Amino acid sequence: MEIEIVSKKENELLDRTEVAFRAMHPKEGTPQREVVREKLASMLKATKDRVIVDAMDSEFGKMETVGYAKVYKTKEAAMKFEREYVLIRNKLKEKAKVEKKAATPPPGKPAAAAPAKQAEKPAEKPAEKHAEKPAEKHPEKHGEKPAEKHAEKKA
Repeated sequence: MEIEIVSKKENELLDRTEVAFRAMHPKEGTPQREVVREKLASMLKATKDRVIVDAMDSEFGKMETVGYAKVYKTKEAAMKFEREYVLIRNKLKEKAKVEKKAATPPPGKPAAAAPAKQAEKPAEKPAEKHAEKPAEKHPEKHGEKPAEKHAEKKA
């Protein structure tokens, strides 16, 4: 894999150099982010932990990937200015594990024991659920007119 730097721009305000690159990878798939970071670090004479690959894009059928990377002057500057998900992608930060909390009731309402109420209910049989006949639900579908049905109810 060969990497060519297309453009390079100094960003003094954010303590970094912004780089647009093109990676040629004949007879290979899209290169790994880590490999690209290593090659860019060696080309730009920086350590790998200061290089952030922000985006890489490959088109179907082309053996070429274009991308955008940032080389910070210090690792602290990278940690300060970069978005968290980009740091996680570049393996400079671990993904924080979120613990699930038990659902708390809204203020003013007591904690309801919903599972206990469900256990008290007797289980319905499937035959009892559908005790209605289809003719009773939709009489017009079964050749009976609505007026006839009302006449039967009155009598």
